[in-house]
Amino acid sequence: MSQAPSSSPTPVVIATRESRLALWQAEHVRDRLAAELGLTAELLGMTTRGDQILDRSLSKVGGKGLFVKELETALESGQARLAVHSLKDVPMDLPPGFALAAILEREDPRDAFVSNRYDDLAALPQGACVGTSSLRRVVQIKALRPDLRIEPLRGNLDTRLRKLDEGQYDAIVLAAAGLKRLGLGARVRSVFSQTQMIPAAGQGALGLEIRADDAELAAALARLKHEPTWLATHAERAVSRALGGSCSVPLAAHATVGADGMLHLAVALGHGQDPLQPMLRAELSGPVPDTAAAEALGREAAERLRTAGADAYLAAPAP
Repeated sequence: MSQAPSSSPTPVVIATRESRLALWQAEHVRDRLAAELGLTAELLGMTTRGDQILDRSLSKVGGKGLFVKELETALESGQARLAVHSLKDVPMDLPPGFALAAILEREDPRDAFVSNRYDDLAALPQGACVGTSSLRRVVQIKALRPDLRIEPLRGNLDTRLRKLDEGQYDAIVLAAAGLKRLGLGARVRSVFSQTQMIPAAGQGALGLEIRADDAELAAALARLKHEPTWLATHAERAVSRALGGSCSVPLAAHATVGADGMLHLAVALGHGQDPLQPMLRAELSGPVPDTAAAEALGREAAERLRTAGADAYLAAPAP
């Protein structure tokens, strides 16, 4: 009696943006699903509103959530079971019915100085043009070099580099993680230290989003969770959540977890309307045995910023 052929498991469909970096990130997750979990996966490329709107700053058209909404729609409809995001693009509060199942080990979280002529920010001549559309970067660059002219820079990574190469800017500031993931680390002339420029909450980390009711996939993906990155990014995101953070708020938050289990968190807030106003800063450390403790530390950091005058800064409309 012949044996019926065994049916292969249905592949996990991964929703992803179609930029080169987003596809690299989704392919990285696909490969880890196969190597570590024995799961086959295929990609569903999608164009988001954030990818389509390039002539206005994100703070004016709905924020970084524009990069994830279409992917969440694919999860909700059943077109996909998993969405891969740059965690810094994920809103602090997910819509009902969705969950972050895992956060992968973070790549270099720092901001990179990229220029064809100058080695670092200090080397730029008076009044040089720097490209970035991040308010967080704008206020921190202005704190270091108030003389510089900062111009908007939108588009995917390759588009931003092309604009630099065309001579539209003397330098641009990008996330080091994206450049390294695409093998473009040689374009980095220097990286900003945390004392110069604190990264955005979640910068350099990948978040895996699923439907909250997909218990089977949640259990599998939990094995990919990198605990120190999970705790650090939850602390960072808690700061932003407590202050109503979005891309229209020039807020920076970065945490690291030491070998002793202590989480070290540095935060800074700039003035959205007047980037020459002094930065408000706070640093604190504490034990973080679990997610709740990490988020509590983030809320405490937010309170310290409020004590320093954050409410007046937050009340200022974005430029």
